[in-house]
Order: sequence, then structure tokens, then C-alpha cells
Amino acid sequence: MFTFKARLVFQVLLLMACRTAAAEPALETSLLDALPKEFSLVFCTRLPYDDGHWYANIGYYSTNENAKAYCGNGKPDKSVLYRYQVASKEKRVIFDAQGGGIRDPAVHYDGKTILFSYRPAGTDYYNLYTIQADGSNLRQITSGPWDDYEACWLPDGGIVFVSTRCKRWVGCWFTQVGILHRCNADGSGIQQLSANIEHDNTPCVLPDGRILFMRWEYVDRSQVEYHALWTMNPDGTAVNVYYGNMHSWIAMLDPQAIPDTQEVIASFSPGHGANEHRGPPTIVSPLRGPDCKEAAIRIGQRNDIHDPYPLSKDLFLMACWKSVLLMDRNGKEVALYTDPDLNVHEPRPLLPRPREKHIPSRFLNPSSTDGQFILQNVYVGRNMKEVHPGDIRKLLVLEVLPKPANFSGGMDQTTHLGTFNLERVLGTVPVEADGSASFIAPAGRPLFFVALDKDDLSVKRMQSFCNLMPGETYTCVGCHEERNSAADAKPAPPTLLALKRPPSRIQTFDEFPDVFDYQRDIQPVLDRNCVACHNAEKRAGRMDLSAGLSVRFSKSYMALFLRRLVVDGANGLGNRPPRTVGSSASPLLTYMRNGHKDTKVSRKDWWTVWLWIESGALYAGSCAGIRNVEEQNYYGAAWGHAAHGVITVANKRCVSCHKNEKERNINGIPFNEEIRREKESKRWGRPLAAYERLTTTNAPASFFDMSQLVDLTHPERSAFLRVPLAKAGGGLEHHGHAIFKDTNDPDYQFALACFQRGQKVYADRPAWGMQGWRPNKDYIREMKRFGILPGAFDGAKDTFDPFKTDQNYWRSLWPSLERGIDPLK
Repeated sequence: MFTFKARLVFQVLLLMACRTAAAEPALETSLLDALPKEFSLVFCTRLPYDDGHWYANIGYYSTNENAKAYCGNGKPDKSVLYRYQVASKEKRVIFDAQGGGIRDPAVHYDGKTILFSYRPAGTDYYNLYTIQADGSNLRQITSGPWDDYEACWLPDGGIVFVSTRCKRWVGCWFTQVGILHRCNADGSGIQQLSANIEHDNTPCVLPDGRILFMRWEYVDRSQVEYHALWTMNPDGTAVNVYYGNMHSWIAMLDPQAIPDTQEVIASFSPGHGANEHRGPPTIVSPLRGPDCKEAAIRIGQRNDIHDPYPLSKDLFLMACWKSVLLMDRNGKEVALYTDPDLNVHEPRPLLPRPREKHIPSRFLNPSSTDGQFILQNVYVGRNMKEVHPGDIRKLLVLEVLPKPANFSGGMDQTTHLGTFNLERVLGTVPVEADGSASFIAPAGRPLFFVALDKDDLSVKRMQSFCNLMPGETYTCVGCHEERNSAADAKPAPPTLLALKRPPSRIQTFDEFPDVFDYQRDIQPVLDRNCVACHNAEKRAGRMDLSAGLSVRFSKSYMALFLRRLVVDGANGLGNRPPRTVGSSASPLLTYMRNGHKDTKVSRKDWWTVWLWIESGALYAGSCAGIRNVEEQNYYGAAWGHAAHGVITVANKRCVSCHKNEKERNINGIPFNEEIRREKESKRWGRPLAAYERLTTTNAPASFFDMSQLVDLTHPERSAFLRVPLAKAGGGLEHHGHAIFKDTNDPDYQFALACFQRGQKVYADRPAWGMQGWRPNKDYIREMKRFGILPGAFDGAKDTFDPFKTDQNYWRSLWPSLERGIDPLK
């Protein structure tokens, strides 16, 4: 999995290396003539950080709390907050952090007060501070063991900022998450505005008073491709896409409203986003809707700017390595300042400016923990071909869950190349005959929906999330509809059938878990209904669904995906066609419902598998099952032993028949990624996501993946040993061809010994789902830090329930009335 991230980092560094650090000479002196005579600006300098991601510049790394991610990576920073007078070229120190860190200066409407994030020397957390432009009256605004950063002033006198107070970690990396919060000007009244489980970044205020920000998300879709611009009201209501949620491979960072226009300028950082937000400066107009690619126009030829700030309709400040640039709409530029030593950041004019429109807080009920969704017509939307009125009868309500810790660039034990996060089943609500729905849902939690037909099978799956503030009523037009304006700005028509009755309450599945675990919940269903035929001895359909660990997951779990019996989001692109994801696309449920070889499956077993598939088809049903790096390396030895046995013997005895192909070897691993993606894109008839899993029923991986060849619970039952073993020797002698005459064959014994060494890895240290498994120290550290586990908890000795611990963590994040404690302490 690390190769995914390594590849991204390489691409970003290569792109950055194509530009020189020095600013180009002035092309038009008239650019300077446009500035006021006494024009001054504020900016800060700081050390770089090593991580290639745009967001990995706060806190520490999950597998080593002593490895710091913030600027300087633990070394004393060289941050200084400066005031610079352009005409005289006079530079003055406003505040010297003296080894601490400074970032994100934002000038108040008065043109004098500067809000910024400051991490004192010898400490690890950025908090918010204010200071006057002359260096006087330094005041601390927020405090605590959290990072508060990327703040801006609100027209109501408050402050919106990004904070790690949300207590969650990036689902596909080693660093913490920050999402939108707000507070009063003195730091009181801190309130969480966002429910995102991944990062929100770089908020600003639009002229109409809405907050504009970058939102990164990946609900059952690619983790590296969607970082669009979104809006919300200053009270957290009316969250809506602004631009780009259908466009992949751009991180739309540092947006700012352009005066006297309806446009914004932003850094369109390439791919998964670059270190320090670098990218081409891009002007975006929302007038053509949020999905029009032509509405985003880059200016100039640079790919390495960040922190753009509009001075007027046609003139912009921006940072570029060690320089502050002045650039016009045509891309002409002049360097206003170049630092001799350090990169500069966040250049902002020291000028008074008018406040944006104030949006008063409405719709909210602080005493409530719920809100209301109103869906006008589920049939209105994009990519809804062959979905007809009457087809959809219910919505399944799901919740995507934050991670209290994470240790991988991939999904690790959560899924096989599917969702990165656990998903909770809340229940169902009815859809009326006119396609409308109205229902009460919990506030402050990231929710998404699956439209179900009369047989409870999936028709259309939402691959994003939405949320409510307490007491909020939110209206959406349809299912993946064209979103050209804030949905709740248009009241729902009173003629909707769903509004002729009280709003529905979510009907829960009380007899079932709300978060599923494969070994606990699904393997018993297979044992009861499938294993009598699909076992190591019979291998009906060349498939073994019996319990047994393989090189990473259980062999039955992998078999279901490799043979496409279960179809999930597959880390692909969003807005999939109807009935291509989930229960309607999973043949396993068809077999169970219709009967397969006279097997009669109970209704409860069918519902169990149905709920499991619709909630992401999870393997480990607890975040405690995510392995830290030390565990990944340890258990990697089991894979290494198994692979040594398979590859060594296969090269001697198998490849004469099972020949490698140009694109893929017999283990299903691509040799040439470009060839594979080109062929598979044509075969599937649509673009592919960067790391999307695509497996056809008869692909080599269906039969030759290591997980299908090796059983590390019972090595002698491994398909690699039994299938080519002669029947007279106790094997299956597949296709009447025996590679091993009997178990005394030296190659048989060699492979068996390799598998047994892999078995010993698990025996010496039980893996997830095995008796004797224990949580890792880094997960325990974070659960102690969040107050979920007591400080004296001993992971090696004390009783531990991973499912209950996770549930306690998630509930600790709910609105205070649901859990009885202040969510901000």
C-alpha cells in the first residue's frame, strides 16, 4: 500500500522540480503603479515540512508520537511574522517566534489586527493568537492540546478556523484530521461546524456571507481524487458544493473571493495536492454551475504558487517559494519581495476592508440533537438511466465513521481495496410514490443514503456525505441532481406527499449489529449455508469458503471479492450507474435469495449478508483491527513465507502451463500498469479511478491470488498443495493432472514447510479475529488521549472489547445531549 503514496509524492516532487524557486523578472512595471502609494503587506516565513501531502503539516505521526509532522518536523522553526512596505522596501518584524512556528496570518477588517496560528518553541500545538500590526498586544485566543489553524475573521465578529479538536485521523495516512470550527473573537464559544471525517481546509468568507472551503472526502470512492470547494453558513447549516465535486485529481485550496465579481481565485494543487498547497493559480466562476470545467481558468504559466489573495478584480498577491508576487489576470507578474533564506507564506494586504454580508443563525435548535431531511424527488438526477418512477421505495441511512487512529496508506484490515472507513447502519425511511421523503436524522454526523427497490436491493448509492446541525431542516432536489444553488434556499413544495404527514423516524434493524465484522458476523452464515460444498476438500466451483486465515485476510473473504460475488465501491469514481454497487450487483445475495443447489437460507442470514454488503463489506469491524507499522511488518513475514513457497515451486512446476501474460502474472499482479488500465478502461466502458480494484470472474487473480492458494490456519488444506496433488495421494488432481504424486514430493514438502512458517507467525502473535489478539500500543495511546480508555489501561493485560471501545469513541463525538458531556472539552 505504501507504493500508492510513494508514487503520488514522486509525481508532486517532479512537478515542483520543473519550476525554479526564483521569481521571474518584472514584465510590466504598471502592475506596481496599481498599488496604493503606502501599500504594506504582512506575511510569515517558516521552515518546510517533509511530507508530500498538502495537509500533513500538523501534529505528530500515528506510529511515533515523537516524529513531528509540523513545519520543521521537530527542529526549531525559523518563523517570523513580517510587515513589508513595498515602495520603500522596508521590512519590520511584527513577531519573532524564536524557534516556534507561525502560520496563516489573516488581517482583520480594521486593517490593523492580525489573527494567526502560533506554536511556541518547545511545544507541539498551534493555537490562535492576535497581534497588532505594530507588534503590540499579543493575545492568545485558543488553547489546549489541539492544532487550531487556517483561521479567518467572520463578519459577525467571530472566527472560523480548522482544528483537530474533532479527534480523528486521516483514513489513508499517518496524520490527524482538522475540520471547521468557529469561536468568538476572544476564543470563547468554540463550536464544531463540520461533520467531515477527512480534512476541511483554508476557509474564507464569500461576499454573501457564506464560508467557502476545501473539503476532502471519499465515501466509497477514490481516496486521492476529490478535494472540491464547498460552502456553509457561519452556523454550520446549508452545506453545499460550490465547485468541482465531479472533477478528480485537483486539490482546490486557498480560495478567496475576488472583489466586484462573483468569482474566486484558488490554488488548483495538482493530483492529490502538493506540499504547501502549490499549484497553478485558477479563477473559478460559479455562474455556470459546479461541474463546468470551462468555469475554472488558470492564469499564467506557473504551477508553484500558493496562498493567492485578490487585491482587486484584476490584481492578485500570491506566494511562490521565497517570493511574494503581484500577478494580474493575464499572468503578468512582478516580485514584490524575495526572502534571502526562507519560503514566504500568506501575503496579505494591511488595509481596512468592508465586512461581508452577515447571515444570522436561523433554523437551529440548540436543545435538539436531530434535524430533518426533505427529499423532493429521488428520480431527479444524473446517471439515473432506466430508473423509473415507482422503482425506489426506501432509503437506507448509513453513517461513515471517523478513525481514532490510522497506520496505513491503504485500507489495511478494514476492507480489500474498498472503503477506508467503517460504516454504520442506521436504518430505513420510506420514499413516497412521487419520489419524496421527509425524515428525522441525527445531527452532527456524516450520513449518506442508498436508494432501495421493492425487494430492498440497491438502486443508487450516494458516494458523498451530508450532515445536519441541531434543529436544521435541509432540502435536496433529488438523487445526484445538478446542484446549481444551495438546496435549502428553495423551500420544498408543500404538495410533496412526504410533507402531508409528520416526518418519518428511521426504522432500525434491532436484531443486527450496526457495524459488521466479517469473521464474527458473516463467516458463520457461510459455515451454515455454503461450506458443505465450498471447502478445501470439495472446492465446488473452484472455491473454498471455509474459515481460515490467509496472507492478510481470511481466504473466504478474499474469494467473495475475487470472484465478484460481492460488489462494493471498489475505491473507484463516484456517481456509479444504477444497480452497479451493493446488494443488487452482488450475486451472493441472489444465490441466497433464490436458493443455490437446494440450499435454503434463513431470512435472518440473508438480511445479515445484505446489511454487511450495503455497509461497505467490512473485514475488521473495529478500528482496533487496523495494524500499526510494526504489526504490518511482523505479519508481512507470513506473506513472505507463503510467497516464497508458492513462487519457488510454481517457477519449477507450474509456469509451463500457467504462463504469465504481458499484463499480469499468475498471482494476479499487473506487470504493466498502463497497459492494464487502458485495457480495463475499455472493457468497463468508463474511466477508472487511480487505485480502483477491477476483477472479472475469470481473471487470473480469481484463482491464483495468494489468498486463494494458501491457508495459514491449516497449511495442509492450502489449494496450492491439494489441487495439484494426485488423488491417490489424497489430493484433488485438478483436470486429471497431478504435479505432486504424493505428499512426499520434495517440492510439496518445501511449500508446506514455508506455509507452516507463516502459520507460526500467527500462532506466536494472534492476528485480528484470532483468540488471544491484543490491540496495538498506538491505538491504545489515542484512545487514552481521547478519554475513551483509562490512563492506566494496560493493552497486554487488561480486558479489552474492541467493538465496545470503538462505539464509545464514536458516541463521544455526538452532540452533547446524546452523550451527556460537553463535546468541546
